[in-house]
Amino acid sequence: MQKLFGLAVDQDALLFGVVSRLAWQKGIDLILANLDLIEQIGGQLAVLGSGEPSLEEAFHAAAKARPGRVSAMIGYDERAAHMIQAGADALLIPSRFEPCGLTQLCAMRYGAVPVAARVGGLTDTIIDANEMAIASGLGTGVLFSPVTSGALGAALQRTRRLWDAPKVLDRIRANGMNTDVSWHRPAAAYARLFRELSATSPR
Repeated sequence: MQKLFGLAVDQDALLFGVVSRLAWQKGIDLILANLDLIEQIGGQLAVLGSGEPSLEEAFHAAAKARPGRVSAMIGYDERAAHMIQAGADALLIPSRFEPCGLTQLCAMRYGAVPVAARVGGLTDTIIDANEMAIASGLGTGVLFSPVTSGALGAALQRTRRLWDAPKVLDRIRANGMNTDVSWHRPAAAYARLFRELSATSPR
């Protein structure tokens, strides 16, 4: 992945990925505000997406100013998207609102830890790896709130601490990869509810 995106080949780098529309709703500007921090914690950033011209230009400029540390591929490429989801250590999803979201589910299935805003469907599908969750062997990602650059920065630092605890990080990855996000259980619950309501409703 580092070679594909023109990043410095460094096994010790904490590799953050982004696969997203480049839009205010997706909180992409918050990532730009944390580029210094990403470098300070030994991170790299690979971005794939397109959208608002000002954000596209900002990532182009960031990649030019931070060669080997930041890369931006403007547009969409299926292979590159899967490469990020499978090859990144963490996937950044700082959406200001997100009714559902599929990116975090793809990240979890591939073993990238989602670092996401505590909103909408992101909250519904990610278990925050806080101290209690880790002690219980749970946790599938890192959630943050409010949706600000400072809160994202704190989440990035939490992710770095997890990176420095590889056994804990491996458990979080395994939890995400083993999470059942299929319709099997919800469909059974809906069917059960439908039968119960049908049995009690007046004819």
